[in-house]
Amino acid sequence: MEISSRRKSYLDQRRRMLEFSIGDRVFLKVTPMKGVMRFGKKGKLSPRYIGPFHITERIGDVAYRLDLPASMSQIHDVFHVSMLRKYVANPSHILTNEPIELKTNLSYEEMPVGILLREVKKLRNKEIPLVKVLWRNQSVEEATWEREDEMRAKYPLSILVSKISGTKFL
Repeated sequence: MEISSRRKSYLDQRRRMLEFSIGDRVFLKVTPMKGVMRFGKKGKLSPRYIGPFHITERIGDVAYRLDLPASMSQIHDVFHVSMLRKYVANPSHILTNEPIELKTNLSYEEMPVGILLREVKKLRNKEIPLVKVLWRNQSVEEATWEREDEMRAKYPLSILVSKISGTKFL
């Protein structure tokens, strides 16, 4: 009995009870589809949210119905409270609603925008060409190093332009 109460007390220190009311605006959590090591640690540690959306109905204790736009009609409009984050309005905050094509499991696929840097990693008996890729919906700080041959194989039709030298990638 004592062990479970101790575990409960440790868990309750980090747990926060979220509760929203009808008409509140919230952000909705979505996750990017990552390749084998796409985005590295930065993408893994930084969650992605879209919105804000209005809450139209409370369903039970931990579920809410959101007013989603018509472009997201294929997604069910009821979400668990853990997937929501309260939006705090700020008059200087300008929101641009950039359309993201979401799949039914609330994930999206990142597309490369450009190449920031090139580098050749030298090992003992081989050289690996790497490129620093800027991704759509990501900042420059979240650009990742990818193998050049894998980028050519995965995105054969796209033409990426280097942001530094202006040379074409593919």
